Amino acid sequence: MSTFTAPKRTVGFWGASLLPVNGMIGAGIFALPAVLAGALGSFAPWMMALGGLLFMPLALCYAWLATKFDHSGGPVLYGEAAFGRFLGFQAGWGRYASAIVTSAANTHVMVTYLAALFPVLDGPVATPVAVAVILALTGIINLLGMRGAIGTLGVMTAIKVLPLLALVVSAFFTGNPAIGFVLPEFSQFETVVLLTFYAFMGFETVVEPAGEMRNPKRDLPRAIVAMVAAVTVLYMAVIWAYLAIAPGDDGENALAAAALASMGQAGSVAIVVAAAFSIGANTFGGLTALARLVYGMAERRMLPRWFMAVSPRFGTPANAIIFITVAAILLGFWEGFAVLAIAGTLIRLVTYGICAAALPVIEQREGRVVPLHLAMAIVALASSIWVATHVDARAVTVLVGILLGGALLYAIAARTTPLPQDNAGETETLPHT
Repeated sequence: MSTFTAPKRTVGFWGASLLPVNGMIGAGIFALPAVLAGALGSFAPWMMALGGLLFMPLALCYAWLATKFDHSGGPVLYGEAAFGRFLGFQAGWGRYASAIVTSAANTHVMVTYLAALFPVLDGPVATPVAVAVILALTGIINLLGMRGAIGTLGVMTAIKVLPLLALVVSAFFTGNPAIGFVLPEFSQFETVVLLTFYAFMGFETVVEPAGEMRNPKRDLPRAIVAMVAAVTVLYMAVIWAYLAIAPGDDGENALAAAALASMGQAGSVAIVVAAAFSIGANTFGGLTALARLVYGMAERRMLPRWFMAVSPRFGTPANAIIFITVAAILLGFWEGFAVLAIAGTLIRLVTYGICAAALPVIEQREGRVVPLHLAMAIVALASSIWVATHVDARAVTVLVGILLGGALLYAIAARTTPLPQDNAGETETLPHT
């Protein structure tokens, strides 16, 4: 039996830090080193540093917004506080719709990596069944408690990061550490910048389950900034290691080839396993946060109250977790979901733009706009718009469809679900200071 009490606050700084790390580190870190090395040569690690600097204004906007809210919902709360319930709803709805599809797509990729080691997983029946089992396990672990979910995420993070660190260490002994430094000709500058920008997308998942953080106003800003910086350094180190080892393989398994050259067959297998768990941890963390986003939308009466139900035994938003898990599993069996996944990046960029613009609006209503915050918001908004102009045109069509669907749901909810009321019977204010 579920109740409508608030979920337990069990997550501290280090637990919160696992969410942005796994949001940013998925499949990309295993393919990007070869791509950037081929395009930029020895300048590739420094291009990632520039990418981190380009992305930091957006991370700072989220960090500053996180100091003002302590409930779950993230962009839903930010958009609603600045621009009203409709934009707040659309920010949450778009994130929800795209994340469900992306979770199914990413789990398929994870199974593809595992099938290289376990061929039995490769098949028209075995693959979707494996996807369903993995997603079901993700839902069960999340249902049993946030503490256990974060612990599982920590183990998965170690499995994917340790082989990468071992590769970096091996490059000192088996490669050529002095890779040099040559400024490249930026004939494809826009493409390279876009790749580095994409590498950091996903950090924002940490703000969505703020209602289950022990001290979100303190821990979330620190986790966001520290982990964006840490992931920047990790990307730089892995790309440097690839250049130092120079395996001569620029295909999909380039990093595994580098590990084979520097650590032997065991190292190559470890990288393949790390890639599978990297994608799995990315999906796991995303679904963990997404359930809390849905809970936050229900808390704001943007979704039916049913999604607010909390397990009295485990203190988790049980109905939200179950619904999201079942939806992801069903999408995993549908072969046509891939076309929807292309809109995921654009939806995320729209959410970034809403949040960046929300910061100065909220501060202006509080009585003082901090000049540094305004400058970073302008840079973050401009970069989000610029990146969005390079997204596949098909994504725009899918985005419009998702937003129109959201508008229909919002209109239905507005007619059937009253606004939240406080004890005096007046409309509840947003939970921020």
